[in-house]
Amino acid sequence: MPGPTDIDPPPPARGGRRLRNTAVTLTLGAVLFTVGALGLAPQQQAPTESSGAGAPRSTDPAEALRARVRKLPADPAGWSSLGMAYVQQARSTADAATYTRAEAALRKSLTLQPSGNFAAETGMGALEAARHRFTQALTWARRATTSNPYSAPAQGVLADALTQLGRYEASYAAVQRMTDLRPDSSALARASYSWELRGDTARARDLMNKSLQAAGTPAEKAFALTHLSTLALESGNPRTAAGLAGTGLAALPGDAALLEARARAHTALGQDTQAVADFTAAIAAAPLPQYLLGLGDLQRSLGHREKAEEQDDVLRAQEKVRRATGGVPDVDGVLFEADHGDPDTAVTMARAALRQRPFIAVHDAIAWALHRAGRDTEAIEQADLALALGTVSAPFHYHRALINQALGRTGAAEMDLRRVLDIDPHFHPVDAPRARAALSRIESDR
Repeated sequence: MPGPTDIDPPPPARGGRRLRNTAVTLTLGAVLFTVGALGLAPQQQAPTESSGAGAPRSTDPAEALRARVRKLPADPAGWSSLGMAYVQQARSTADAATYTRAEAALRKSLTLQPSGNFAAETGMGALEAARHRFTQALTWARRATTSNPYSAPAQGVLADALTQLGRYEASYAAVQRMTDLRPDSSALARASYSWELRGDTARARDLMNKSLQAAGTPAEKAFALTHLSTLALESGNPRTAAGLAGTGLAALPGDAALLEARARAHTALGQDTQAVADFTAAIAAAPLPQYLLGLGDLQRSLGHREKAEEQDDVLRAQEKVRRATGGVPDVDGVLFEADHGDPDTAVTMARAALRQRPFIAVHDAIAWALHRAGRDTEAIEQADLALALGTVSAPFHYHRALINQALGRTGAAEMDLRRVLDIDPHFHPVDAPRARAALSRIESDR
């Protein structure tokens, strides 16, 4: 049995939390559903209250599970539940130590029950996906679905891995099996995303609303509201997006994903002070690259060059750690390197990411890196792959527009730019004005 340091959180570090956490975020990354909406079976749910009459409510969902494994150290279900609780917890903290504790707990469960332990196998799949090791995640998910073909959470992790590996039709089938087995908040959220990928935002919104209605915990409610906010923002409705994110923050205050969603809505509404405050709070909770890049771009658009550089410096430090530890490059890291570093390095990073994760967002990132490196003939192939599913994405169309423009395909560039501004005229604080200017130039030239 692991000692206390394996299952207990470490004491608070002295000094700033940000410096402790920024070193780990690029190697961990963030997967849309694997750690945010796993949909644990009732017996796997992490308790949120301490036991005993009149006991105070715990702020740590893993606390009761740690107590359980101390009391029952030979119980594989207790260890798998603790491991999965740590995976869920790490979504909010971006703390590598939490993932280490998750793996220790899950492997302890597998040691105690080597075969047929679908709960621990599902947890290992979720853990590997959260680390962007999608091939390994797929292996664990297949083990879990073999051990228990009727486990909805196992089908969910299988769907996540298949999606990120670019095996979309197979992922849709896994989502359907999950929904057939248990049409709960988690399954409906994945079904929503499967339609969002295919460009059917109306159906995606309807299913995510159903996910919200089925939500049984504050975390599930917050997750659904985060993505409803994102769907509203990406449809050009920032006021609705801000309201949805605010509702989610009332249910789960301090949630980093909701803070980022509201920050982007504030940005689109021109409410810069509120946007900076929300981005800053999101980074304090979990300094993920997308939050740092978002705040840096906002500060750049406001002419605050030094403040933008502060975020850039953290991103560069994260990239150094990623290289030192051999982690998989993050999409936001690739885009940052392409725009604010060395485009050729960005291409190398993107190719490494693509080998691990042939997903549409990675195709978009490599397209942009190739464009910035002056390799537009290669870039357009990747840009087309990013949009091959019909996904509604202003950034993807913007990147393809500028690649087409560089290739002299003015008509195609104009179509993409019009599509960008039709989807979301405020999609990015720096690039949205550039898109309008590029379209204006094309119209003037014509």
